[in-house]
Amino acid sequence: MSFDLEASLAARRAAGLYRERRIARSPQVPLRQFADGERLTFCSNDYLGLANHPAVSAALVRGAQRWGVGAGASHLLAGHTAAHHALEEELAEAVGRPRALLFSTGYMANLGVLGALLDRRSAVFSDRLNHASLIDAARLSQAQVAVYRHADPQHLAELLAADGAPRRLVITDGVFSMDGDLAPLADLAMRARQGDAWLMVDDAHGFGVLGPGGAGSVAQAGLDIDAVPVLMGTLGKALGCFGAFVAGSEALIETLIQHARSYIYTTALPPALAEATREALRRARTESWRREKVMALVARFRAGAGQLGLPLLESTTPIQPLIAGSAQRALAWSAHLEQRGLLVPAVRPPTVPDGTARLRIVLTAAHEEAQVDRLLNALASLPDRT
Repeated sequence: MSFDLEASLAARRAAGLYRERRIARSPQVPLRQFADGERLTFCSNDYLGLANHPAVSAALVRGAQRWGVGAGASHLLAGHTAAHHALEEELAEAVGRPRALLFSTGYMANLGVLGALLDRRSAVFSDRLNHASLIDAARLSQAQVAVYRHADPQHLAELLAADGAPRRLVITDGVFSMDGDLAPLADLAMRARQGDAWLMVDDAHGFGVLGPGGAGSVAQAGLDIDAVPVLMGTLGKALGCFGAFVAGSEALIETLIQHARSYIYTTALPPALAEATREALRRARTESWRREKVMALVARFRAGAGQLGLPLLESTTPIQPLIAGSAQRALAWSAHLEQRGLLVPAVRPPTVPDGTARLRIVLTAAHEEAQVDRLLNALASLPDRT
């Protein structure tokens, strides 16, 4: 048979790369119930602790009572409600852009943008460690793809200088999802401008967490719409909800409405979810203590990890990668922590490059200092960590 799926799965399991789901039996909170017991989790992107916030849940219920459950149609047919429109306006204001456009997921947002802006005559320049959605969007856009070394503006400049495409787009994560480091956005913006290219930033892991009012990594870098014409953010991480948005000029948003296939040909987000997201956004913007708390926990964790000599990557964000190297070692470390009641899943290739399997430790505003200390105590007993 041409599709020997069983053999392929067996080989993946033997290489330590097999992925498995676990069933949670409680909401998104640090101490979470699973089928086999309680775990203290350090793997959620709910950075501000809003996914299970009572006010956000109440807004969802009120939204369902008013709008029902589903949107019933795409935005361009009959699915675009006043709730969606209000959320778009509030997101645009939050990131300092004239307009914003809702997408169902960050993946669909990236596919939509690159598909709408690029064609075979275009060129796209992508950071080597960009998220899979950006990588796939670049491939599917049919543009010529050039990959520059991670966070290397000089290499980007060299690639731009060697290319003569009439339409050129530089794409980068704002915060890299597996390493937790920040893109050198100011330098990238300068190189893009000098190379007559647009810069697009996927700020999935920066929006809500970084910058004034949680406006994200672009705002933290002090860059405006001229420097970053295309900004994407997600609603399922710091805001604790679901979905994504693209923010930019009037012309950009109208272009996406007309040409972004992943926007045109899909059902709109549930309007009740838009109402919940509006509440989460309000709290993210006004309750600065959430960002202050998670950053204080990051500092506490890094100080403790330094005393233990743990091989952390350089990251000032809530994403704190502990490098194991091999997939087998990362799995062993994760199992060791789980035996002590902590859930920190191993991240392995192809999600990360070969030889860089890791524990992706994530801190949130819902964690407490004692829980971070418990994690550090467990990490101190990791086998084979030197």
